[in-house]
Amino acid sequence: MVWASPVSTTLTIVERVRWGIIGVGDVTERKSGPGFQQAERSELVAVMRRNGGLAADYARRHDVPRWYDDADELINDPGVDAVYVATPPDSHKEYVVRVAQAGKPVYVEKPMARTTQECEDMISACDEAGVGLFVAYYRRAMPRFATIKELLDSGRIGQLRSVSIRNERPGQVAGTGHDGWRVDPEISGGGHFVDLGSHVLDLLDWLLGPVTHAAGVATNRGRRYPAEDLVTGVFSFRSGVEGVGVWNYDSFQHKDQVEIIGTAGTLRFSCFAEEPLRLLTARGVEKIKAPYPETVQLPLIQTVVNALTGHGESPSDGHSAVRTARVIDGLLSDYRDSHGINYSRATPAQGRAD
Repeated sequence: MVWASPVSTTLTIVERVRWGIIGVGDVTERKSGPGFQQAERSELVAVMRRNGGLAADYARRHDVPRWYDDADELINDPGVDAVYVATPPDSHKEYVVRVAQAGKPVYVEKPMARTTQECEDMISACDEAGVGLFVAYYRRAMPRFATIKELLDSGRIGQLRSVSIRNERPGQVAGTGHDGWRVDPEISGGGHFVDLGSHVLDLLDWLLGPVTHAAGVATNRGRRYPAEDLVTGVFSFRSGVEGVGVWNYDSFQHKDQVEIIGTAGTLRFSCFAEEPLRLLTARGVEKIKAPYPETVQLPLIQTVVNALTGHGESPSDGHSAVRTARVIDGLLSDYRDSHGINYSRATPAQGRAD
């Protein structure tokens, strides 16, 4: 398959970015929302949620001047320069298109959308409108993972040869409802593999280069919900690195490990925890502290603000994120087909901002 080159988008530069958020749910409380207030040349001026009482409560607690219960009112607010879409994935495409049509850049939660096609539609809308499209794969900008990239690029483990991924967690007890929409493919695009695995795959795209070939199997062994709970895959990266991955969400244990092996050593690290990096070479084992920032999305939000204010570029945009969507689609296509999961119908985004 040949993929077209990205369309060049020239961003309109502003001195300061005034942000609006569509969908002020849990992710915006600590991980992202405060980052729009903490970043340089940035402020959060408006929030929206279908439940006006919850929107007003969020605005009060976070000192945000305006709140809405209608997305179009926020999108068309002349005091909002850019919009962060923090709703579930089934509404990402619709909201991004509406923001683009209003002539405003957009920062959208990960996964970028449920399918590659939805992502490509979002990219086309933003490119045609001449606005920026950024995606919240925030590990690309976190100091922890910048340290990993520096170690790999420095040659500390020699020439890179292979990578292995293990991500496991026990299945939720039936009836607890803790997994919610994240395991409803019609809303999320899949299960925890889409929610968590997308982070890992996007990070490796940044560290090792794009995936050029992927194959695997997705199944549901626990039968607690409609989505897949066990995914295995093999990958080839443009850099020449070969990879294997296991994502098991019906396990007896919690496990989170990525291991990159080179000709002179190995680097092991967690993608979702703050434990030290482990560098293994002939000289022994070196533990390297690499904690998370208090607001995990702040470093990436700052790069987005930098791009919009002419002070730099962001490492995560629609064109990088769609590559992860293609890999996920490839691994889940047989499972979706065999379970009658398709996304041909219109997304239920109108008015939705949970």
